[in-house]
Amino acid sequence: MTLLATRGLTAFYGDFQALFGVDVEARAGEVVAIIGANGAGKSTLLRSIAGLLRNDAGAIRWEGKPIGALPANEVVRLGIALVPEGRRLFPSLTVEENLRIGGYAKRDGEWTLARVLELFPVLAQRRDAPGTALSGGQQQMVAIGRALLSNPRLLLCDEISLGLAPAVILDLYRTLETVNAGGTTLVLVEQDIQQAMSVADRVYCLQEGHVALAGPPAGLTHEAIREAYFGL
Repeated sequence: MTLLATRGLTAFYGDFQALFGVDVEARAGEVVAIIGANGAGKSTLLRSIAGLLRNDAGAIRWEGKPIGALPANEVVRLGIALVPEGRRLFPSLTVEENLRIGGYAKRDGEWTLARVLELFPVLAQRRDAPGTALSGGQQQMVAIGRALLSNPRLLLCDEISLGLAPAVILDLYRTLETVNAGGTTLVLVEQDIQQAMSVADRVYCLQEGHVALAGPPAGLTHEAIREAYFGL
């Protein structure tokens, strides 16, 4: 079943056009990777899906229904959550307070504060610490946990590996595998091509706001990926 689909999606920042007729989809239970160079439009795509950039209603569909014109708070209530690039924690709040913000939509589901702290035991030990006092990897755990507390059916992750040590990245991706195994569909923006290909059921490569390549990882050659990625 197709859970999410964009059709002819465009996006603008003022007069600057960042996306040009982008078509992507995510089926229930899939892991979809969005790759591409800096400035290719990857984050803009996730921001559009999450309702942070408004669009034509029919350009984004959730279970076949048009949602492109909905604001972010209504998109979250549908079951779509974003882990933003840079984590975006509230510096004045503790770890626990940052996590609890994710539950404001009050969606029913299995993700509770106790379950998130079980998934990330280090956060249970630091729950009263300021969110920004944690290491980069621990802050990313808070950002993921905050999104999970909205009990999403679709989790959008924007560059969660950025600036982190390889061992930390592996741990985070193992966690995402657990989340996906529980039935949550994942859309991952990732600059690390190898990492993206290793976890995805399907890959889309963006180049200057267009879909340059799409398909299952096994069907994409290194040459085709390089050409789509760099435009060579």
